[in-house]
This record gives sequence, structure tokens and C-alpha cells, in this order.
Amino acid sequence: MSARTTTPWPLVALFTAGYLAAYLLPTTVGRLDAGLPLSATQAGAIGSVLLLSSASAGFLLASRVDRFGPRRLARAGLLLAVAGYGTAALSTALPLVVAGAVVGGFGSGTATTVAATGIAGRRDPHSVTTMGLLGVSALAGALYLTIPHLGPAHGVPLAAIAVTALLVLPLTGRLPARSAATRTVRPAGPLPYRRSGLLLAAAMLFWSLAQNSLWGVSGRIGLTQAGLGEVTVGAVFAVALGAGLLGVVCAGILGPRLGGALPIGLGTVLIAGCIALSAAASDLTSFATGEIAWNTLYPVVLSYVIGLAASMDRRGRWAVLVGSASSLGTACGPLTGSLLSARAGYPAMGLVLAAGLLLVTVPMTLVARRPRRSQVVEIPVVEIPVPETAAVESAAGQVTGADVAGLADLLADSPSAEDPFARLPVVEIPVAGSPLDAVPAPREACGTAGPRHAGAATVASAAEGV
Repeated sequence: MSARTTTPWPLVALFTAGYLAAYLLPTTVGRLDAGLPLSATQAGAIGSVLLLSSASAGFLLASRVDRFGPRRLARAGLLLAVAGYGTAALSTALPLVVAGAVVGGFGSGTATTVAATGIAGRRDPHSVTTMGLLGVSALAGALYLTIPHLGPAHGVPLAAIAVTALLVLPLTGRLPARSAATRTVRPAGPLPYRRSGLLLAAAMLFWSLAQNSLWGVSGRIGLTQAGLGEVTVGAVFAVALGAGLLGVVCAGILGPRLGGALPIGLGTVLIAGCIALSAAASDLTSFATGEIAWNTLYPVVLSYVIGLAASMDRRGRWAVLVGSASSLGTACGPLTGSLLSARAGYPAMGLVLAAGLLLVTVPMTLVARRPRRSQVVEIPVVEIPVPETAAVESAAGQVTGADVAGLADLLADSPSAEDPFARLPVVEIPVAGSPLDAVPAPREACGTAGPRHAGAATVASAAEGV
């Protein structure tokens, strides 16, 4: 995607449609448990299969968005989501529900992959990620308020995801047929920052696993352990996602001012405490406090992690791979949470998850603290015309001392070193009546003004790490 300053609404909408299934996971799993002949563990397993299919789409398509084209791939993903989730919502036959969840999950993952690739190519990926999180949080919050009033059928949340994908489908016409990233950044070369990227991806797998182990059973904690009704639990989730909107807005305002290490490291530590509190909740106050505080912090940290991954590779490969690792952890979450809570109880499950989060905080913070060297991006060379009075011909046909003084005055009036045009590599200076085309300016002759790199046609643009 081109790095324009306007908000890329098609990418934001695609991000929202792709992430909605994960945000509606508690009510989806709860409805499957209540509406179909399934145990809580079996319903959690279906939720895990859905999200695992979504993660597999990211792993398979991370490096193929340019080949297929963002527009074509986004449309295919949304159509798969409509068909898969629609089938699962309208059927009561267990094989069709599972198959629909798998197909729909792959469609969601495809949409998320295209969105992540496009966001990584933007000038400010963190701000676009923030807009996407705002969109999916607002939509999920509205659905949590609405779904309890639409009957007890298992297909209501699945149908909501399918309808969202259908509504986003027309916006794919505004996506490019081919990615512009390959025209602005060198297309060849291995993945940069391999060790940091792999470390971040592995940490995000366990980070998301801990988050969604609790998120997948939060509905049952509110209904059984805290003794609340479905309407009350839905209202708590809606308020929690509304608080998440506030957190995302604050993250968007702060942007990179806090760096990456502080919001990722401190935010994950605070999330660990919220998970322990929410899992041990026995009444409305403790349940609401834990869920609201947790959902306020979760999207903030997630936005910084996605932005960090996007900064590692302008082609978006690390953004997609880290996002897919996160989806893989998300996929394993419902089943893990169901097994832990069935064997050890909800409070013990919360302590185990909190301890795991504290462990993965260390590698995530280290990656965020690592300085990244510059990547090389090709830009066109712009020639600056110089007035013909800049040089005169002496009687002997050579440049005199007065000529040099006039040239020095001209260079002194040129842009400062902070001006990007002051670093251009070629200046044309006509001398003795004949222009000398493409004369590179020597470094020692220019000092801190004028051209700095003779004959160079590249500039450092993006931060690089290990």
C-alpha cells in the first residue's frame, strides 16, 4: 500500500472484519456449548479450530500477497468468511458447524493477512493499527449488547461475523490490484532482523495463548462462578470493550513517544494482574473490575506489538508472521483455558496464566528495546538547477578564485543538513559556458551543506534490529 497520510479506510475495515471472530470468541464458545450437544471442552475445541484455521492462513499467505494481489486476496478471504460462518450459523449438524468454522476462520485469517501487509507499508503503521483496533472494539462492544436480545441460538455470533464480512466486501474495490510496496522497496532479500523477529513471534504465541485462555472462558466465569446472567455478562463485556476503545485512543495519541519497551513490558505485567483478578472473580464487582481493566490494557499493548513487527520489514512479512503466531496462540487459548479450568479451577488457571505472561514479558521487552539499523530504500535522484551566474570563465579558460568564492556563497545559501534535499547526490554546475552533467560534489568541499554522498542513490529510511 502506498504511504499516504490519509486514513486507509479499506484496510481498517478489512482489519475489523478479520479480527472480529477472535473478539467474539467468548460468546461464540458459550453459544456452541449451550445450543449444541457439546461439552464445555468440546465447544472450546471448536473455537480453537476456528482460530487455528485463521492462523494457518497467515502462515501460508504471508509472502504471497504481492503475488496474488491485495484486492483479489481480500475478496477471496471475505467470501470464504461469509460462506463458512454463514453455513455454521444456519446448520445444527455438528460436522457442518465444524467445517463452516474452519472455512470461515481461514477467510478471517486471509483478510487479516492482507490488512497487516498493507498496514506495514504505511508511513505510520501504529496509527493505522490503532484505527483498526478502534473499529473492531467498537463493533464487538455493540454486538455484545445486541446478541443477548436475539435469542439463544448458537448461530447468532457466527452470523454477525458473516454479515460484517459481507458489508466490508464492496470496500475491497479500493484496494490496489498489485501491492505498491514492491515498487518502492527492494523486493528481493531475506527477512531482516531474523533473530528478533523469531523471538517476538514465539513470545507473542504464548502472550496470546494466555490472553485467550481466559477470554475463551470469561463468559462461563461470569455465568457460573460470579453467578451473573447473560445480559449482565454481555453488558460487562461491552463496557470492557468500550474501555478498550479509550485505551486505544490514548495509545494513538501517545504514538511512539513512549517508545516500545515501556508500553509492552509494563502493560503485559499489568495484564497479568488483571487476568489473576478476573479468573478469581466471585461477584459482579470483581468480575467487572478485572475484565474492564484487562480489556483497557490489552489492545494498547497489542497495537504497540503490531507496530513493532511492522517496523521490522516494510514489506509486512514480520507483521503477518508475528500476527499469525499471535493467532496461533489465540487458537489454542479456548481449549487450554477449558482444560486448565476443568482440572484446576478458574482461580488456579488465572495464576498459571499470569505467571506465564510475566515470563514472556522479558523477551518482548528486549526486542522492543533493541535499536534497529537502517534499511536501504531506493528513491529517485532529483537534479537541482543552478543559476548560470554561479560560475564565470577567466581569461585563461579556468575557474578563478573569485569563481570559487561565488560557488561557496551559493552553497552557503543551500538548504541545511536537516533538509532532505540537502542530501541529494548530484548537482549540475555550468562552468566555462559548458554544463558539466552529473558532477558529484566532493564531501570535503561541502562541509555540512550541500550534497553529502557522491553518486549515491539511496537513503536510510526504516529502523532495523538484530
